[in-house]
Amino acid sequence: MRQTSTAGDDTPQTPQTSRPGTVVRAGSPTALLAVVPHLLGFVPDLSLVVIGTSPPRDRIRVTLRYDLPDPPHEDLAADIAAHAVGVLGAQELPAATVVGYGPEALVTPVAGAFLDESHLAGITLHDILRVENGRYWSYRCGNEACCPAAGTPFDGSAHPASAAMDGAGLRVLPGRAAVAARIAPLGGDTAESMRQATRRAEQHVARLLARVRKSSRIGAARRMIAAEGLAAVGAMIVRYRNDGRFTSDYEIARISVALRDLRVRDDAWARMDPEHADAYLRLWTDVVRRAQPGHVAPAASLLAFVAWQSGDGALANVALDRALTDDPGYSMALLLRQVIGAGAPPSLARLPMTPEEVAASYDGLGDEADQANQLDDDDDHELDAGVQDPDLDDET
Repeated sequence: MRQTSTAGDDTPQTPQTSRPGTVVRAGSPTALLAVVPHLLGFVPDLSLVVIGTSPPRDRIRVTLRYDLPDPPHEDLAADIAAHAVGVLGAQELPAATVVGYGPEALVTPVAGAFLDESHLAGITLHDILRVENGRYWSYRCGNEACCPAAGTPFDGSAHPASAAMDGAGLRVLPGRAAVAARIAPLGGDTAESMRQATRRAEQHVARLLARVRKSSRIGAARRMIAAEGLAAVGAMIVRYRNDGRFTSDYEIARISVALRDLRVRDDAWARMDPEHADAYLRLWTDVVRRAQPGHVAPAASLLAFVAWQSGDGALANVALDRALTDDPGYSMALLLRQVIGAGAPPSLARLPMTPEEVAASYDGLGDEADQANQLDDDDDHELDAGVQDPDLDDET
């Protein structure tokens, strides 16, 4: 089952963030349908979109998107309905509007399951719509005068609500594939150059590791190696915050290799304050697109966090897809998928620790535990036995 949420994509999320003061009223089905692609960040297809609202004036609080089971499947339809209603209940949202995008044979089973589940939960349904080929139908209205059997034609892109959302900076891509293309791996000469640069970066770290293995204080020596990675990543963060960008493939390769060290990744994570979100989105997009297999998960997880923090659920979810394709067990990606999948809004995307707290947590490790955390030939990207992933449990 694939599910998404406001701003988004394969996991529940909250709507994309608009400019402060922007208010768009969707007082009709056409206005609502004009707004939905802006909430998601792309034009949905073969999808069920659930919009949770609350007083005053039915403000949109969360938007969830799910792939329609194809072929129809009763159990999957029930699962989708139960998950959506569970998210609405957890966020104490008393009302919802549902829109199914696709043919009647696919939309109706899921819409019916949601109708049943929401009734049991006491959630008020303002409407359940189906959209196909530029027309919409309402499952709640049987009046031929306002809801004809042939459907009601509409053009959401021409509606004033759509123009208002465009003006608020909420762009719409043609589909989820276009969102994924934003962070797809680069090919051709760039890929070959990155392969060579990554190999050089790995060899550099391997030489350092060979030296520290001779040390009687391996943990301390390895912390010195980590310091080099911390400096490289930290300098790049500052450069992007100052509107700069990487200047060589080796710089990106060095960062992608350094981020495999959990203390380097966690330090970067602790620096992802929302004030510089645009810079961080540029940075991690550059790294993710160029990182080589085995080095994608850390940067993709950081990109997912910043995207969620920015209200761009679509980007957050495709970034998590890339992270978990690279490393299915990567703890940060799994954690974010769980939290975002529970419908947690961007307001809960708080920094896990300060950089100083991250440093203190690793400085307290013994040599044996510290060795387990560092990049090595058998590094599996798992958590070190003495270090906990930054805790977001209280944010779900």
